[in-house]
Amino acid sequence: MAASVNDKNSSDIRIENLISARKSLKLSLEKSKSLGSALEKAGPRLEEISQRLPSLGSAVRPIRADKDALVAVGGHINRAVAPAEAVLKVFDAVHGLEKSLLSDPRNDLPGYLSVLKRLEEALRFLRDNCGLAIQWLEDIVEYLEDNTVADERYLSNLKESLKNLRELQMDEDKPSLDGGLLDAAFDKLENEFRRLLTDNSVPLPISSSPSLGDQACIAPSPLPVTVIHKLQAILRRLVVNDGLDKCISIYVEVRSSNVRASLEALNLDYLEISTAEVNDVQSIELYIAQWGKHLEFAVKHLFEVEYKLCNDVFERIGLAVWMGCFAKIAAQAGILAFLQFGKTVTESKKDPIKLLKLLDIFSSLNKLRLDFNRLFGGEACIEIQNLTRDLIRRVIDGAADIFWELLVQVELQRQVPPPPDGSVPRLVTVFTSFCNKLLGESYKPLLTQVLVIQRSWKHQDFQERLLVNEILKIMKSIELNLETWIKAYEDPTLSHFFAMNNHWHLYKHLKGTKLGDILGDSCLREHEQYKDYYSTIFLRDCWGKLPAHLSREGLILFSGGRATARDLVKKRLKTFNEAFDDMYKKQSTWVLAEQDLRERTCQLMVQAVVPVYRSYMQNYGPLVEQEASSKKYAKYTVENLEKMLLSMFQPKTVRHSSFKVRQPSGKFGNGIADMRRTTSAIM
Repeated sequence: MAASVNDKNSSDIRIENLISARKSLKLSLEKSKSLGSALEKAGPRLEEISQRLPSLGSAVRPIRADKDALVAVGGHINRAVAPAEAVLKVFDAVHGLEKSLLSDPRNDLPGYLSVLKRLEEALRFLRDNCGLAIQWLEDIVEYLEDNTVADERYLSNLKESLKNLRELQMDEDKPSLDGGLLDAAFDKLENEFRRLLTDNSVPLPISSSPSLGDQACIAPSPLPVTVIHKLQAILRRLVVNDGLDKCISIYVEVRSSNVRASLEALNLDYLEISTAEVNDVQSIELYIAQWGKHLEFAVKHLFEVEYKLCNDVFERIGLAVWMGCFAKIAAQAGILAFLQFGKTVTESKKDPIKLLKLLDIFSSLNKLRLDFNRLFGGEACIEIQNLTRDLIRRVIDGAADIFWELLVQVELQRQVPPPPDGSVPRLVTVFTSFCNKLLGESYKPLLTQVLVIQRSWKHQDFQERLLVNEILKIMKSIELNLETWIKAYEDPTLSHFFAMNNHWHLYKHLKGTKLGDILGDSCLREHEQYKDYYSTIFLRDCWGKLPAHLSREGLILFSGGRATARDLVKKRLKTFNEAFDDMYKKQSTWVLAEQDLRERTCQLMVQAVVPVYRSYMQNYGPLVEQEASSKKYAKYTVENLEKMLLSMFQPKTVRHSSFKVRQPSGKFGNGIADMRRTTSAIM
């Protein structure tokens, strides 16, 4: 019984244990499910915590740093950050100026320059303090690293950023702190500088008339004072920023262009003439006269203004600067072309007429000597000075050499045959006028000065009478040439005609002149007497013999009857006509250039021939005029004969050219060597 009870009790206990275990298992299962659900929810949070652990470690790191380092780090950071904050504020201010500096300066130039000055000051502050701010930041990073106050990766990022800043500061090729704003502002100022010059530079309206040097020329006024002040204000800003060269380039370009435009109306193409073209001095005579007037105008009314204006605009920068600026304007505007033209004339072949042209050039340069020394005397104008000195030396040497060779050239012509038409040789016509000009008030002082200068270069003295004596030698040599040529003609009549012609030319063109006064009255009277002498011989031995063919002998009493008288008249008229025709044909090519001598000679010829012919034809003309062949004998009417005689010896049209040395004929050889030179002579 007891055993049964025990078994029952044991079974109940096992059941209760199973129920209890089931409950326990069920509870554990529910807890597992709840824990699994919780774990499932905690996964993302753990991942987030895992990601935040490094930053949390960095945040906690300072707690592990040394206490003294932690206490000091705040002050170090504040001192490093303060300069950086100041730099950033200025940098922001720079960008605040952008709108004003990208506007047009002409609207408010003083305001624009003021803003630009602020930008320059700001950039100067940035240049001076950026490096300092970077250095402070580098020092605090180094402090944080040494005291293990900050995370290594954080410090590494800071170091990389500071390195980039340092490279930007040191590299000039990198964009500037202002983003190119300062350069853009300078460009606008340069453009405004050019605009002010261009808008206020007006070419001077001038006439191209040859009388330019005589007309009243008003030099253009300098730029308005307000414009000059604006230019100076722009210069001050650009000069301190290395912009002077650019300003000078702009100024020279605009002002030299303005001078060239002023000179264009003068038609200065002749300045480019070549040496070959200038060889015929007479063909460029007008150009040389224009050259002197144009050069004087350019110097006194154009370059003078540019000289003053350069001084006004660049005065505060320095003498060397504005003188250099003026030198460039003068060179580019055309002063070198003027000097080159003069040099080209000196390089042309020697010609006596060229002497006068060289003296004209010397006169122009001498007249402008003080102006040249003042305007172009600085070191900056050394090229102009050298070219001017070279031109003056060429002119003086060339003029003096031609003058001293004149006598030789006259002597050379003695070997040349005289003119076949009995005219006055060009040697006589030109040299008479030429020597008179050399002794005149215009050329004598110039030639004297030239000779004095050249002889001083050779350390030789100049005597007062040297010039006059040389010209007297030339005239005496011309007279000797005439004597030689008078004897050279094979035809005595032509010889007398030539002598009459030339002695009258000398008398007429020397009387009342400087050269005539020097030669003296006795010399002039001799020429006049020689003219009368040879005129008398010419008329007597030539036209004076013509009336003899109209003899009345045998016709007065008609002793042989009417038929015989008619035959005598025919014969004598035929002889007269043949003699007249022969003389007229031969002398129709002869020339008397002087109108008074020509008219006087022709009138004497008429007086010698026509009255006799008229009387003869009145008395005996009817004997032949009624015949069919009358025209054969009564060939000329009195009127026609007189007209023919009065129309003789007319000058021909002469083409002017350089004087050439003519080849001497065999008659004048006489064993004398050909003395021709490269220089031209006169004939």
